[in-house]
Amino acid sequence: MKRELTLLIVGQICLHACMAGMRMAAPLMALRSGQSEAAVGVLLAMFALTQVFLALPAGRYADVHGLKRPVMWSVLMAFTGAGMAALWPIFPVLCFSALLTGGATGGAIIALQRHVGRAARDTAQMKQAFSWLSIGPAFSNFIGPFTAGLLIDHASFQWAYAAMAVLPLLGWLCIRHARELPPLVKPEGHEKNRAWDLLNDLMFRRMLMVNWFLSACWDVHTFVVPILGHERGLSASAIGSILGGFAIAAALIRMLLPILAARLQEWHVITAAMLVTAALLGIYPLMHTAWTMGVCSVMLGLSLGSVQPMLMSTLHQITPEHRHGEALGLRLMGINASSVLMPILFGAAGTVIGIGGVFWCVSAVVGLGSRSAYLLRVGKKHE
Repeated sequence: MKRELTLLIVGQICLHACMAGMRMAAPLMALRSGQSEAAVGVLLAMFALTQVFLALPAGRYADVHGLKRPVMWSVLMAFTGAGMAALWPIFPVLCFSALLTGGATGGAIIALQRHVGRAARDTAQMKQAFSWLSIGPAFSNFIGPFTAGLLIDHASFQWAYAAMAVLPLLGWLCIRHARELPPLVKPEGHEKNRAWDLLNDLMFRRMLMVNWFLSACWDVHTFVVPILGHERGLSASAIGSILGGFAIAAALIRMLLPILAARLQEWHVITAAMLVTAALLGIYPLMHTAWTMGVCSVMLGLSLGSVQPMLMSTLHQITPEHRHGEALGLRLMGINASSVLMPILFGAAGTVIGIGGVFWCVSAVVGLGSRSAYLLRVGKKHE
């Protein structure tokens, strides 16, 4: 499984790097062409918006067709989106490209996560596999923007978009060699189940709630820290370093998790991460220098970075095997809806209660929500 998992991770990196590069290049081009900040905000929202509406259908499609067909369609979507931007680099096309590349990445991730969960022999191997898989976005968030930035500076935006269009094709060259798992037949009486029926399961609702709490923490850090740094009079490079420390810490902890995963219980890690996150968010507004904010940022990155593999392992154990795709789709839909709505909510709240108040409110919610994580004790997979 190691060789196949490596190929799947490389394929995921290529697909995700395409979106990450487009997400950096397209807004930059829009600003340089005279578009307003509001228009650029709409453009950025397009990358998440498609995943809100496509995640659930993509999950059901993966449940029926497995790995390769959903990934093939995702590759075609990403190639088309980036390729159109290379040919016609105008604002409406850039918005359409954002919709396609964002949706393609979401669909591919659902199919890949479902496949990895099914391919694992036991819970320990599942936790390790998801830990390795979670490293991919950290690399792609560097590779995509870095490659696009080099090409923009030394060639043009169109060459950058063209390079992003090639990345999904390289990803397909890796993933097409993966072994397709045998299809699952729905148990008798489950043929007409709707995805929303999964919400009737108490454990699944708890998992989604915990996932939303932690996603909100990620969003509040990304959105509010630049504002807090501005209030503290920090330079742009200092604020960027603080955010960079968070990203590096999240990547490092995910590189350590495969070694530690077999010895860890999912609910232990998630509960501890929520309590630590609540404490860090509580003290964050009290930090007034770049160094102290940077330490908080790194600690927060370690805490939040440890959670995703454990949540993925939990999800695959508490949902029926023939509905893993639907469950993953519901999870991704919730994350992206949060990413669209939370910045608006945080911005409105910040004007009323101040930026420090936003941190403290989220800290209180996450601390209280840690009880839901404590109750995520997994017994065995659904039959």
